[in-house]
Parts: sequence; C-alpha cells; structure tokens
Amino acid sequence: MADRPIHPSASVHESAYVDDGARIGAGTKVWHFCHVLSGAVIGERCSLGQNVVVMNGTRIGNNVKIQNNVSVYEGVELEDDVFCGPSMVFTNVINPRSHVSRKHEYMPTLVRRGASIGANATVVCGVTLGEFAFVGAGAVITRDVPAYALMAGVPARRIGWMCQCGERLPASGEGRCASCGTAYERAGDGIRPVAGAGRVGS
Repeated sequence: MADRPIHPSASVHESAYVDDGARIGAGTKVWHFCHVLSGAVIGERCSLGQNVVVMNGTRIGNNVKIQNNVSVYEGVELEDDVFCGPSMVFTNVINPRSHVSRKHEYMPTLVRRGASIGANATVVCGVTLGEFAFVGAGAVITRDVPAYALMAGVPARRIGWMCQCGERLPASGEGRCASCGTAYERAGDGIRPVAGAGRVGS
C-alpha cells in the first residue's frame, strides 16, 4: 500500500482491493470487499460500505457516503456530500448487448452536491441530478432532476421539494423549512434558497 497515493489517515479494510493509480483522500474509509480501480479519485471523509466497486476514471468528491453493494461505473461523477443508498444502481450504457462492445458510447452521469439517492433506486446514464435532489427508494431516474426535487416512482416523477437538511418542504417549495428554517423561493421551474434570508434564529 505504501507505493499507492492513499492518504495516511485513510482506512482500507484488509479484504478490500485498491489498484495502483487510484487516489483516496484523508479520512476516507473503504470497508469489506470493496474494489477501487486504477484512475479512480475519491475525496476526503468518504465512506464506502461493504462490496462497493469504484471503476476507473470516476470522480468522487468529499464527504460522500456510498452504502453497501453500489457500483460506481466509469462516467459517473459524485460531487461533495452525495449519499448513495444500499444497492442503488448506476448505468453507463443506454442499450447494452453482451455481444456488442459499446465502451465508446458510455454516457456521463453527474450527481451534484448534497443529492441523496435512496436504496434500490436506479439512475439511467446521461442525466444530471441537481443539488440537494432527493431520489426515493426504488425510483428509476430517466431524465435530469432539478435541484431540491423529491423524486419517486417508475419512471420517477417529481412529487415535491426537499430542504438542504433533508426535510420535505411545502408543496409549492416556497417558504421556510419547518425543521431548520431555511427560506426558499421560486426560480424558474424550480426553487432556490432565498439569498441573505438565513435560518430562523440565526
């Protein structure tokens, strides 16, 4: 392990494999039976649960939590503070066939800062999940997801809006979060925090 660019404060379980050329940041934990391939870049304070695979060329930001049995395929990028629930699925090809090589057709998937993806959800490649979006358990994402959107169903549709703190907002998305007090306003077809409004009691 000494010849690999793994930060000294990172923790890699003895059953995990980290290939030469992978990078793992400070404080990150890689648990049982994981495999991190060459060229993967994982940031600081991340947690990779049991049986997680991170393919070559992927980028994972800081403070990302990836739960058990998740494969992060080539073409997937996870920004800071992303949560991937147990056994959720990323794809990287729209029309796979066992007998047809489509490595040159991999489609990128971007999960922006603070987004959460529930257990057993599927994210079909070629989409972007907006900041602090929330994908419910078992949902199937087939198109771009707005920031703060709450998604559910097969295929997934927006059923509401979520605060940065993870609590559901009023149906319109406007107003203050009942939990943390963050204020939101409409922004085109979506919502955004009100600039300078702060939180109740702040």
